[in-house]
Amino acid sequence: MSRIIAGAAGGTTLASVPGSLTRPTTDRVKEALFSRLDAFEVIADARVLDLYAGSGSLGVESASRGARAVDLVESDGKASEVCQRNADLINTVARRKVVSVHRSKVESFLDRAQDSVRWDLVFLDPPYPLDEPALAAVLAKLLPHLAEGAVVVVERSSRSAEPSWPDGMERFAERKYGETKLWFAEPGVEETGEEADAAKDAGPEVSG
Repeated sequence: MSRIIAGAAGGTTLASVPGSLTRPTTDRVKEALFSRLDAFEVIADARVLDLYAGSGSLGVESASRGARAVDLVESDGKASEVCQRNADLINTVARRKVVSVHRSKVESFLDRAQDSVRWDLVFLDPPYPLDEPALAAVLAKLLPHLAEGAVVVVERSSRSAEPSWPDGMERFAERKYGETKLWFAEPGVEETGEEADAAKDAGPEVSG
């Protein structure tokens, strides 16, 4: 049974999705993940997106730790109902609507997102049957909606290959916890015209 680990609602037991509809992040992995995110200082006042949300535990944990707004995206009916129950828990504690639930396929949700919407922290824990080209397509759809300095966390089986990052998104860390692997990525920093010209003028590096 999952719980909120820390923050305003720390210790609160979360509703779980019945059966094997989802593959929830274990509390051990979640604790390690959020320890790193706290070190990155990306949670407080962040706008958070939890894709393939399952029970919504990662998004709700972010809300408990001070995220400004959280969107949970889940296509399965039973799972989205559990997301709503867990969202209601944290919204009650916060006394305002911090967490919103969207019953939608991830691709459709990103296609509908307004151009001006930018998220600071994004979780993707897709079902293992989702193949790598499909995951790469989702990451490409996500890229235009990342804020400067955003962090993207992809959770996969430790036996899965590294995701194919779209141009403009770069992996900066990875961690393995038993059968789970976490990939951390961020939007790449584009060179300005002056920086590109300077690099061109400098010429190629020559090893002696």
